[in-house]
Amino acid sequence: MTGVPSANVTAQAMVGVVGGSGLYELFDRGEDVDIATPYGATVRVTIGRIGEHVVAFVPRHGRDHSVPPHRIDARSCIWALAALGVKAMISTAAVGSLNPELPVGTIALASQLVDRTHGRADTFFDGNVVRHLPFSDPFDNALRRVALDACPELSDGATVLVIQGPRFSTRAESHINRAGGVDLVNMTLYPEIALAAELGIDAAALCLVTDLDTGETSEDAVTAEAVFAVLHEAKPRLVGAIERIVTALPADYAARELIDRAAIDAVVKQ
Repeated sequence: MTGVPSANVTAQAMVGVVGGSGLYELFDRGEDVDIATPYGATVRVTIGRIGEHVVAFVPRHGRDHSVPPHRIDARSCIWALAALGVKAMISTAAVGSLNPELPVGTIALASQLVDRTHGRADTFFDGNVVRHLPFSDPFDNALRRVALDACPELSDGATVLVIQGPRFSTRAESHINRAGGVDLVNMTLYPEIALAAELGIDAAALCLVTDLDTGETSEDAVTAEAVFAVLHEAKPRLVGAIERIVTALPADYAARELIDRAAIDAVVKQ
C-alpha cells in the first residue's frame, strides 16, 4: 500500500515505533505507506504486525541513515503517526553514558529529558492555535509502566540530555553534564518526545548505551565506528524488548492527553 495522501489515510495502527541509529527495519514482512504531511514532507511508514497489534514503523534517520540528527523532520514523522491513529510510541536511541552504573550494552528506559538543541521545529502550535504543553514528566505514562513490567531487565530512571549533534561532546561538556546529574547523552529524542505528547501519543524511550561519551582517556573516547559496532551486536535484544512491550499492550490502550482533543484534532486533520 503506497502513495496514500494525508487526506485519505486508510491504514490504522495503535502502536508506533521510531527506530534510531542501527534500527532501519522492524518487520520481516510489512507494507509501505507514503503519508503526505502539512510540513512539506512525505513520510514513508511501514505497517506490520507484532502479536495482535498493528504497528507503524519509521526509521528516524531514513532507511540508509542519510538524515543527520539536526535535520530530522520530527514534526512530519509524529504527524504521520498521529494520522494513523498511534497512541503508544516506542522510540529507540543510541546514547552515550555518563553514569558508571550504565555501562556499554545497557538498555535504559528514560524517565527525564533535558533539551540543549537549537533551531529545531518543536511544536505543532506555532500558529493561530496556541497551547502550552505540560512537560514536567515527559515519560510518566502507562506505556512506560507496561515497558517496565514486560522488560524487567531494563535499567529504569535515566535522565537523557539531548544535544544538537552531529558532533559528539567535548571533555569539558561531558564533565559539566556529568556534574549536573545527566546519565545519558543523545542527539534525537528532542523534539520527538514533546511533539508526540502534543498530539496525545504516549512515548517510551529505549536508550541503548553504545559508548561512554568522551571516555576516561583519549583511547576510549567515542567514535561512530564503535557506536555502530555496539548497535549491531545489541539489535536482537533491542528488537526483543520492543516485541515484548508491544505484545503486552492492551487492545484498548488509552494515552494521556496533555493538550485538549479539539486542538489535537485541528492539527492532525489539517
